[in-house]
Amino acid sequence: MIRLAKCSDLKTVLQITRETISKIYPKYYANGVVEFFLQHHKQDNVLEDIENGRVWLLEVDGYIAGTVTIKENTVNRLFVLPEYQSHGFGNQLMDFAEEKIAENYSQILLASSLAAKEMYLKRGYKEKRTCKIEADNGDILVYDEMEKRLPVNSTWGNLIKM
Repeated sequence: MIRLAKCSDLKTVLQITRETISKIYPKYYANGVVEFFLQHHKQDNVLEDIENGRVWLLEVDGYIAGTVTIKENTVNRLFVLPEYQSHGFGNQLMDFAEEKIAENYSQILLASSLAAKEMYLKRGYKEKRTCKIEADNGDILVYDEMEKRLPVNSTWGNLIKM
């Protein structure tokens, strides 16, 4: 089940975000970049998104397993707890996000970490450009801006506004 996050869910969203970054990202990035991600997804940013109705939670057997933030036609902050990964929950959150965005837009945008890039490519996203940011300790964060154009006759059954 996917539901809209409430302010009372802030701690849970932060825990999912921090735990996923702390356990998964060190496999792909240097420590300075991991710290950059942790700072980027700070409490104030998450709370603002929750208050604006942008954050969604995936519930599995009574536990919150993942989260996704949808800002207009952009997918942000998609995280699934490590113990729930490789069970299709990331794809469930992406299916949901794509359906929500398709209600009003013909294109989906996202910034992909190295950890998630393969999933997005399999879903039909195309690389627009590779970006680099210098993080702590001179470490370099590399990520891709990606996009997916939605068909005019969307299989989701919604008219897409151009």
